[in-house]
Amino acid sequence: MAGRRNDGVLAVWAETQRQEQRREEARWRAQAAEQRRREREEREAQRAAARGEREALRAYQQSREAEAARQTAELDGRVEELRGLLAAGLGRAAFSPQALLAPRALPPFEPGRLGEAVPMPDQARYQVPPPDPAQARNPAVWRQYEQYVAQARARFEQDWYAAQAAEADRQRRLAEYHRQYLDWVAQHRRQDEERAYRTQELLRRLRSGEPEAVQEYFTAVLYASAGWPEGFPHRLVAAWEASTRQLVVNWELPGADVVPAAARVRYVKTDDREAEVARPATERKALYREVLAQSALRVVTELFRADADGQLASVVLNGFVRGIDPATGREAERFLSTVTVDRPEFAGLALDRVAAVECFQGLGGVLSARPERLDEVRPDRLPETVGGSVAGQGGEDEPDLFEMDPIEFEELIAELFRLRGFRVMTTARSGDAGVDVVAEDLDPVTGGRIVIQAKRYRSTVSPTAVRDLDSTVRHHGAIKGILVTTAGFGPGSYDYIRNKPLTLVSGPELVELLAEQGLRGRLGGGGAGAAARANGGAASDSSPDGAGDRPAARTGDAEADDRPTTLRLSWQSRTAGGDAVELDVSAFLCAAGRVVSDEHFVFFNNPQDPDGAIRLHPTRSKPGEPVREAELSLHLGRVAAHVDEVAVAVSTEEEEPPALPLGYVHGLALAAEFGPGAAGPERWAAATAGVPDTALVVGSFHRTGGGWQFTPAGAAVAGGLAGLAQRWGVAVE
Repeated sequence: MAGRRNDGVLAVWAETQRQEQRREEARWRAQAAEQRRREREEREAQRAAARGEREALRAYQQSREAEAARQTAELDGRVEELRGLLAAGLGRAAFSPQALLAPRALPPFEPGRLGEAVPMPDQARYQVPPPDPAQARNPAVWRQYEQYVAQARARFEQDWYAAQAAEADRQRRLAEYHRQYLDWVAQHRRQDEERAYRTQELLRRLRSGEPEAVQEYFTAVLYASAGWPEGFPHRLVAAWEASTRQLVVNWELPGADVVPAAARVRYVKTDDREAEVARPATERKALYREVLAQSALRVVTELFRADADGQLASVVLNGFVRGIDPATGREAERFLSTVTVDRPEFAGLALDRVAAVECFQGLGGVLSARPERLDEVRPDRLPETVGGSVAGQGGEDEPDLFEMDPIEFEELIAELFRLRGFRVMTTARSGDAGVDVVAEDLDPVTGGRIVIQAKRYRSTVSPTAVRDLDSTVRHHGAIKGILVTTAGFGPGSYDYIRNKPLTLVSGPELVELLAEQGLRGRLGGGGAGAAARANGGAASDSSPDGAGDRPAARTGDAEADDRPTTLRLSWQSRTAGGDAVELDVSAFLCAAGRVVSDEHFVFFNNPQDPDGAIRLHPTRSKPGEPVREAELSLHLGRVAAHVDEVAVAVSTEEEEPPALPLGYVHGLALAAEFGPGAAGPERWAAATAGVPDTALVVGSFHRTGGGWQFTPAGAAVAGGLAGLAQRWGVAVE
């Protein structure tokens, strides 16, 4: 879905609104996760207390039943949220252009601990009690008393001067911080004034019917649309035809998994576990069709309600999802709904009383008969057929961190730490060797300077860079050093930072941190890098001197179609006894039975190999299911020629020894989607019953002529992750 990036004043405003929505969603997710953690701890405590005590056991079982009821209520709430999609949109205030002219609400000055005065020493605490009258007549005692008094006075004066100096420093830092705050406010006010001026100009162009202004306005209205359920996409492309006053929009819809697969959760006392009751397939299909129809009606409603000047005569809305095209096997846009709506006809609807699917079809809309299978409909009209420019926002227009300008990348890292509460300064233009960003923790007790290095690498960062960071921290007198990269780190780097004030942030971790603060960024997957690979080349890597140093990309059939092979490993999130289960997934790139190097050992602390061929994604919970899932992406066409095997394994976490034997892990299974040149079974279930060991070789990819063959293994290994590493020759200290 190509289109010109909408970068006008409204696009900037819309992006600000979306960032705030992302931050709010992240806060809600964090609060929900914390609530679930506390509830798990309470259940574990009750379970421990319940052993051998009938009353406590009954209370424990009641708490598990209450937890199952709570999860059922969450499922019911999600369904009600989906059924009320249109009503929620109707209940929100219509977008008004005047809202763009209001200045942004800025937070008040919050000095934190800098606003607290340094306490002055209390002279009474330095008083020396005098000797009693009888002892006072003794000259030696009196001289000693006077000596104690003089020492106490000296200590008081020393502490008083130190406190005065600390207070003066606090006031200096407070004044500096307040000055920076005022500068920040003044900068935002200037931006508000500039934005208001540009907005007034845009509204003037909008009222005159200028095509680009109309297109920019309505694109921003939809992109900034708020109040949608969590997980709904906000990607769109739009085109405006001035002669017919018609707006043509492609709007991304959620996938069928937005409807919970479970209808309810029940607690099984005999096994001390939670079991899900599946939602009937017919109900899921009907609800998904209703979601698609309500989404379309809500989008059209928001467009017409935002059109106070009557620019829109009609709207063409095509709803699509991202899915696999069965004709090509590649991911593509699959259109599931389309409708053309004239303004007078739509104005006559009582949308608060309609049945969504019937209303949508009554407007002449076409809805996929089997949307859960991605059966397509033919769009009435597409934006690219309108002529002129096509504007879009969202989705893959997120900046590719690999391709970002180095200074822009440093500014992004600075903004990330600024949003996390630090005072931040970049050094890109000042030439401060070894430091890209300086952050200051303003806490007067535990705070201090933090130096941050930002490296846009594609290959694993060498331990030398980590050691250089350690030297930089000491050179600048900082309390901590942070190395942020778009790539990953090897085991040697993590060993080096142990017990040192250093933190390593890998590429996947960086993307998650950015999302938590409402910032945007992705690691490849489109843009220039993808284009270069498609042409048989390679986008240049960022190296310490800014020059690309990755070998030229390999060519051939695998490079022409670079779809990865995906392995998804899933397992039950709890044992039969209710204990949490976490597994670590790892991969070993081997030659002649031994790992090529420590950096070719892919695991949670090194989530990708130096060539970027194998990437481990963060483990996650499957929505609405008591299942954990980890994913490996394997671009086997990028694997170095001397690698003849890629072994995949799992191990139980060992933070609290002894590690959990695999015999307690249930439902361990693998689902595979093979890319070009790879083959093997698409599904495989592990037999872990009774296995006392803590690691398992799931299987291996072996080169077979011009391709790769995956063969499941299921071989148990003693010693957990360390045992796996030793098996393939990784250096383990």
